[in-house]
Amino acid sequence: MNAYYAIFRLRRRLETQYRGAALGGLICQVFFGLILIALYRALYAGRPQDMPLGHVVTYVWINQAFFRMVLSSDPELLDKIRTGGIAYDMCRPVSLYGFYYARLMAQKIMGTFLRGAPMIVIAALLPKGWGISLPASLPGFLWAAAAMLLGLLCVCAMENITMGFTMRTLDSRGMQAMLNLLMMLLTGNVLPLTLYPDSWQPVITALPYAQMLDAPIRLYTGIYAPETAWLILLRQAAWVAVLVCAGSLMWRANQRRLVIQGG
Repeated sequence: MNAYYAIFRLRRRLETQYRGAALGGLICQVFFGLILIALYRALYAGRPQDMPLGHVVTYVWINQAFFRMVLSSDPELLDKIRTGGIAYDMCRPVSLYGFYYARLMAQKIMGTFLRGAPMIVIAALLPKGWGISLPASLPGFLWAAAAMLLGLLCVCAMENITMGFTMRTLDSRGMQAMLNLLMMLLTGNVLPLTLYPDSWQPVITALPYAQMLDAPIRLYTGIYAPETAWLILLRQAAWVAVLVCAGSLMWRANQRRLVIQGG
């Protein structure tokens, strides 16, 4: 465990060097957050929905704050797979899957912190109807924080499965494009999942994508009652276990038949 923690710390320290990129991402995501909220306010002015506007606005801001957690990959790993440099990492006395899982987690945590923390502060200072709302309750907030951690584990596991496919195809563009599309549609980034038809809810909330951001946001806003939170976390933990096991098995199979490209 000490080795994986050291890997995590090194990657976390590396991510803090990209402050300019974090500032640019913060400005961009605040801008798009305001655009989305303006669109939802116009929608509610013409046709009110069952879900309160304040919940939708909060949904948008949390999605924007954790955008880096959901939609980011490890470009260094992609380059190593393409050039054959991953052969050096295979010589390390640690699990290759665990090595890159720890790196990816550090990348997502620091990238999210550098952009998300200032964004939440900015959203909290905006006028009513434009800014983020307080959590529905303290227990709901605590459950949401736990659910967000499980969501992070789920995202990293899903990303490593994509990398596993890249080891076989040597081209990440197809899988990464498909993953990003599914992430944006089924995590609630394009449209809050709570605004989808009621008949869709049992399906989309059961998928692993909903466990990444939608479940924590629903706990935060009180859509999911704190009394039922343990069921939500249990479902998240089950998906994390399934995705980690599937990804680990895929990486092991790839390592046994890996053909190294490059000079």
